[in-house]
Amino acid sequence: MVEWKISNSLVAYEDAVALMEARAADIAGGTAEEMIWLLEHPPLYTAGTSADPRDLTDPDRFLVHTSKRGGQYTYHGPGQRVAYVMLDVAKRGRDVRAFVQQLEAWVIATLAEFNVVGEIRCGRVGVWVQRPDKPLQANGAVAEDKIAAIGIRLRKWVSFHGISINVEPDLEHFTGIVPCGISDHGVTSLVDLGLPVSMDDLDVALQRNFKRTFEA
Repeated sequence: MVEWKISNSLVAYEDAVALMEARAADIAGGTAEEMIWLLEHPPLYTAGTSADPRDLTDPDRFLVHTSKRGGQYTYHGPGQRVAYVMLDVAKRGRDVRAFVQQLEAWVIATLAEFNVVGEIRCGRVGVWVQRPDKPLQANGAVAEDKIAAIGIRLRKWVSFHGISINVEPDLEHFTGIVPCGISDHGVTSLVDLGLPVSMDDLDVALQRNFKRTFEA
């Protein structure tokens, strides 16, 4: 069984990390069930284990938290659904790459419920959408924006951290960093794409597609 926890008020990043680490330890110890935690953070930046300080272009804008998850700089804030995944990867095959692919598939299937085609790009972390409404890239390809980020950490084969999907965040807040070290592509959200999706709508889709992706 996977427990689902939904926080309706903004959760401080330090509090979230403390709860995640404690729950992951309990899962590894066999004293707690797996958990998915859906929440929003106040505006902040996080620096993953591969973060390049040069990618923090506005260091005084929001609090910057050093994170033990993989990846580079990310933004979290109101209007962005964060889904922290505390799952036992040992009993799910002990294949980290396959686990990350499942997370990607979960995001893509969830977006599809809102007629959004999410795609994965080699060398670019996260989930992307094509933007034919924007000018072509320098190489003549259709412009692409990032709509979801993925970054996890494992301890004793239990995952924590997870995914984030942009529902209606202030996209200007992303300009204080180079998101995930990628400077030649933009960032978008469901509302920016013209879709009036609520957080509750997304939560229902996340729960339904988690079962299809991880428990089929």
